[in-house]
Amino acid sequence: MDYIKSIVEKQREHFYTGETKDINFRISQLKLLKEVIIKNEEKLLIALKNDLNKSAFEAYETEIGTVLMELNYTIKRLRSWIKPKKVKTPITSFSSKSYIYSEPYGVVLIIAPWNYPFQLAISPLIGAIAAGNCSIIKPSEYATNTSNIVKEIINNNFKDNFITVIEGGRDTNIKLLQQNLDYIFFTGSVSVGKAVMEEAAKNLTPITLELGGKSPCIVHSDADIKLAAKKIVWGKFLNAGQTCVAPDYLFVHKDIKHKLISCIIDTIKLFFGEEPRKSLDYGRIINQEHLGRLGELLKEGSIIVGGDIDKNEKYISPTIMENINWDNHIMKEEIFGPILPILEYSSLNEVITSIRNHGKPLALYLFTKCKGVEREVLEKLSFGGGCVNDTIMHLTSPHLPFGGVGSSGMGSYHGKASFDTFSHKKSILKSSSYLDIKLKYPPYGNKIKLLRNIIK
Repeated sequence: MDYIKSIVEKQREHFYTGETKDINFRISQLKLLKEVIIKNEEKLLIALKNDLNKSAFEAYETEIGTVLMELNYTIKRLRSWIKPKKVKTPITSFSSKSYIYSEPYGVVLIIAPWNYPFQLAISPLIGAIAAGNCSIIKPSEYATNTSNIVKEIINNNFKDNFITVIEGGRDTNIKLLQQNLDYIFFTGSVSVGKAVMEEAAKNLTPITLELGGKSPCIVHSDADIKLAAKKIVWGKFLNAGQTCVAPDYLFVHKDIKHKLISCIIDTIKLFFGEEPRKSLDYGRIINQEHLGRLGELLKEGSIIVGGDIDKNEKYISPTIMENINWDNHIMKEEIFGPILPILEYSSLNEVITSIRNHGKPLALYLFTKCKGVEREVLEKLSFGGGCVNDTIMHLTSPHLPFGGVGSSGMGSYHGKASFDTFSHKKSILKSSSYLDIKLKYPPYGNKIKLLRNIIK
């Protein structure tokens, strides 16, 4: 029998035993996951350094620490989440009571990307375990070192009929997607997300898509320019720009454009030195293919600062560009690298119209001191989530669901949203055995008058 098919069947058999639904089992497995992550922290730091040149601080901040916070949050609250929720019952069902039960889907598939290869494999897993599912994790083949450690952590500490990691490339993804799964959670590009959704549709498998897109960063004329520069440089060049919610491009008011550019250049030097190549805190591009793609994007417009490429090191320096418009190739796709194009505007209506015309982004960032500007942007533009006077940080809160909308994805997770994503909400109405309302039964006669009075 095919290995992948056998794993799915083993997990489904185990799921039907009911063990994964037991609250004590769920919490014990979450605690075990936390324990083995802490035990393997050094291996993970080395793997992330080898794959993406992440510094120990950045790797812990954005990968390991983020996952541990999510685990702590979930373990503390899971007993309350799992309880059936009593809700109101309409008068038409007088003497009945209504409840919502959260039940696991069954066998779920988590397909993780390469840019945050640990966090984006394990964070969804936390929700899957919390909800009571069995899980198959397919890590990215591009981040090979981290993928190997994730496989070691999971497969050496959990039974494969509960959680298992299956490595491989595109063929493995195809085989996994062809299985009769109960839920699919995918993080990656829009193009691959469409293919995943197409496969899921063949079995009517519910799905969450965490995609990307061109996330704008608007800097209005009244913004604190030095603060904006610091937060933009941090958010954009974190992980060498290989972050799905990184500011993809700047929309800057013309009155402050040159001052902001000057502050951004100064901040790049402050963060990474005169030669970012030598910085211990600046990452590298995942592989030569992506390096080549990014290099092509530098051929249009004007480079203000940066633009240095070293193929041997898979390095691109922090780069700022101008003289860019929506017809340029760099504005037609998600950049996913350390290149920041700058567009200028005179009125906020220009910004709103332009963003509306180019799909709903995964994230949006706004720098302003004006509540009116803030209200106008937040009310008139649709996007997954974002920040006012910051970048990236909305991702770090377990109290905020994270996800896209439209072409940037569907569904959300983090905190309780992860538990809800991996849970089917089963509605139950419990009627009394002692009181039966005869109004609903035929013959109806003139009962419609009474019904109208009840429903008014």
